[in-house]
Amino acid sequence: VFLRHFSTSIKRTMSAPAAAAPAAAAAIKPVKAVKKATKGKKGKKITKKYVIDCSQPVEQRIFDVAAFEKFLHDRVKVEGKTNNLSGKVSINREAAKILFNSSAATSKRYLKYLTKKFLKKNNLRDYLRVVASTPTTYILKFFSINEEEAGEQ
Repeated sequence: VFLRHFSTSIKRTMSAPAAAAPAAAAAIKPVKAVKKATKGKKGKKITKKYVIDCSQPVEQRIFDVAAFEKFLHDRVKVEGKTNNLSGKVSINREAAKILFNSSAATSKRYLKYLTKKFLKKNNLRDYLRVVASTPTTYILKFFSINEEEAGEQ
């Protein structure tokens, strides 16, 4: 039975037209997508501006904005490296606010992470929280302990 099947398959391949073989082989080859490079036009540089408002803890004199600014300068990573600000990121201080301008890919959530890290380092995490007030602004606020105590009594 095997030989009969084998011999008939050989006859079919030999009797098949020669034009059908290259078409079948072309159907088997994978087709790769080619991306065309756009010439001349470059995308606009996106500059992201974020603000961290530290006015409440500064008024109570428990928060040092200068130390926080230095902490951000030391810890912010650009392209996977610290101390690599190199004109892509600028961190400035205006009174009790930190202004963070970035032309590199930086998320607002990363700033929240660094702010929480600074608060934990200075043992302020138990008293302050980081709240988003606008899409580009974080505010450091005190936990409202008085309202919680009034609710329990």
